[in-house]
Amino acid sequence: MQPKRAEIRIVDSKDLSDDWYSLKKYTFDIQRRNGEWQRQSREVYDRGNGATILLYNRNRKTVILTRQFRFPVFINGHDGYLIEAAAGLLDNMDPESRIKAEAEEETGFRISCVQKVFEAYMSPGSVTEKLYFYIAEYHAEDKASAGGGIAAEGEDIEVLELPLDAALAAVESGLIVDGKTIMLLYHVALKGFF
Repeated sequence: MQPKRAEIRIVDSKDLSDDWYSLKKYTFDIQRRNGEWQRQSREVYDRGNGATILLYNRNRKTVILTRQFRFPVFINGHDGYLIEAAAGLLDNMDPESRIKAEAEEETGFRISCVQKVFEAYMSPGSVTEKLYFYIAEYHAEDKASAGGGIAAEGEDIEVLELPLDAALAAVESGLIVDGKTIMLLYHVALKGFF
């Protein structure tokens, strides 16, 4: 299948918010498949791109995950504490360098060799963010600190080491509901890393 670029004419853009990140309303014309042009408008949230990583130990058949409070899921009816793969925004760094730093900040593991597995847009209907997905093998000697994130940035992250089977069961039971984490867990299981 060949990629296809949309035929778009942006008519207007309006800043709705620029507090933490940027929220804009765009009005644009799009050429439909039948050749006709249609006017549409969308609100777009731009928070930058990010990276995520699943740390795994082949011999122990374990993965490293984190648990932290997420306000948006709390106000949507969840208990607020999500179990996730380590992740963070790129903040003007290349994805590989950023995810190595983020893995150490959040989990305490200093990883030198990471493998990029894919890129994905997680909420393309309204958010510009593209995530770079990585995996890396960890060993006990890679533990450089307790992890837990950066308190000054509001992070209070619990580090979890789980058997892969238990993590997959947590997806099935609804305990793990974070999309990026589910994708990485299934990737490792599907590719037979253990």
